[in-house]
Amino acid sequence: MSQSNSGFKRIYLASRSPRRRELLTRAGVCFNVLLFRIPPRTDPETEESPIVAETAADYVMRLAGAKAAHGLRLLEKRKLPQFPVLSADTALEVEGEIIGKPTNVADAHTILQRLSGTAHRVLTGVSIATRARQETILDVSEVFFRKLSMQEIRRYVDSGEAMDKAGAYGIQGSAGLFIERIEGSDTGIMGLPLCATGELLKAFGYIW
Repeated sequence: MSQSNSGFKRIYLASRSPRRRELLTRAGVCFNVLLFRIPPRTDPETEESPIVAETAADYVMRLAGAKAAHGLRLLEKRKLPQFPVLSADTALEVEGEIIGKPTNVADAHTILQRLSGTAHRVLTGVSIATRARQETILDVSEVFFRKLSMQEIRRYVDSGEAMDKAGAYGIQGSAGLFIERIEGSDTGIMGLPLCATGELLKAFGYIW
């Protein structure tokens, strides 16, 4: 099955993120979730370790593109309908260093202590792939944290909310209390910048 030249009304989302699913649903985008393997049997094509000297921008762009391209290959392998594949990847950058998801509770504490009272960048790469074409875009926002007490950090980490999110926090949850202001896209900080993603979808012919 292939799309006609007049456009398409459904995509695949190559992501396990419930936040990205929620954002696409909020925007009225029709999608199927395309799942890869789960850890520790991860797909080598989408291995998330940064490359030496790789910038945060290059990192999220590379991973978003790799996930979308790998998702497209899986459609062929699984003999699924050929809708475009959308993928995204998000990371934080602090003083030029890439900050991903915490590896454990102690790491979550360390990350939040580092973010306390400072500004950091949140970068999200978004990629769409079809048989004929692939494009990847970058969204960058700046987030300003107020000074956090050790008790606040401990309470937040104990809630479990920090553990599956880049930078050990989610703007849509109780960590919103930590943020003095943002410059950029709030949905980009959540993991999928809706305005930029919508423009990319329209460029590929998505019909709402």
